[in-house]
Amino acid sequence: IAQTRGKLPLMKVCIYGAGAIGGWIGVHLARTGHEVSVVARGATLAALQKNGLQCFQTQAQFETNETHLKAHVKASANPADLGPQDLVIVSVKAPAMGDVAKGIAPLLAPHTMVLTAMNGVPWWFFEGFGESLQGTRLNTIDPEGLIGQAIPAHHVVGCVVHSSCSLDAPGVVRHHFGHGLIVGEPVTQNGPASERVQQLVSALQAAGFNASASAQIQKDVWYKLWGNMTVNPISAFTGATTDLILQDDLVRDFVSKIMLEAKAIGEKIGIPIAQMPEDRHALTRKLGAFKTSMLQDVEAGKAVELDALVSVVRELGQLTQVSTPYTDALLGLSRLHARVHGLYPAQ
Repeated sequence: IAQTRGKLPLMKVCIYGAGAIGGWIGVHLARTGHEVSVVARGATLAALQKNGLQCFQTQAQFETNETHLKAHVKASANPADLGPQDLVIVSVKAPAMGDVAKGIAPLLAPHTMVLTAMNGVPWWFFEGFGESLQGTRLNTIDPEGLIGQAIPAHHVVGCVVHSSCSLDAPGVVRHHFGHGLIVGEPVTQNGPASERVQQLVSALQAAGFNASASAQIQKDVWYKLWGNMTVNPISAFTGATTDLILQDDLVRDFVSKIMLEAKAIGEKIGIPIAQMPEDRHALTRKLGAFKTSMLQDVEAGKAVELDALVSVVRELGQLTQVSTPYTDALLGLSRLHARVHGLYPAQ
């Protein structure tokens, strides 16, 4: 880190995957003065090289006036063109992590932080955590251990995103609501966040995010998963927005039964959830009618990240000896729908 802006350091930041969330984070960091680059391909690469990163957002919820944010970024399909970074933000969908693992090495210096702003259970979930399962590699996430080898644990800072964004076009993000970013290192901490996490939180706050440090990032990952491992796949194979899913008594009961299975798994690995499913449903209802990220992927003909949201819960049930019949049913239906539409690997 060679420069400072006021008291905050300016970083070299690379966004690996300029989708909705990566683009949203990247444009704000670039406008704060950080040197932002992007690894991208195809139409996204062409759009970034011509027009930079763009983001449209309303100034406040329920307002119609839009703010158009734009930032110049260096973009390349080859990470070697961008060189070592202070911060790499990985914001791809889980099925693309294999490609990231193959290409990320030129971006990593010994001090580089790799911030994983992704949905679902990550490959590093049991790093320094998980009681008797500590150190376990999850076969549904990193079957051959290639991701963990490419991105060693000391680089990783987890990130849980509480925001809704979509893409209007390649390189053009639409931010709907939410500014929350929770960050933390995988190894359980009993004291304050590390210096690098505190510094990162400050940089994110200065860029306009509601950023905070987590003492146990796996707990935050699991709590978010508890809410979206059900509505995401159900929306994907029904086409329904979240409000319609929760309005149907039978579907809502199905969702609750899956959540109770995940709640039991959480208790076995040291992350109990105090709430009951209906408590979480009430929070989801407050968000109104919106399309989940998985439904957006289906409509765009993109691969769905079932493994990181649902298959992994089934695997965790097997590892903890918690029966998961409702999760299994959800996985079977979701997987079959995705395979029929060419959005999930054939059996």
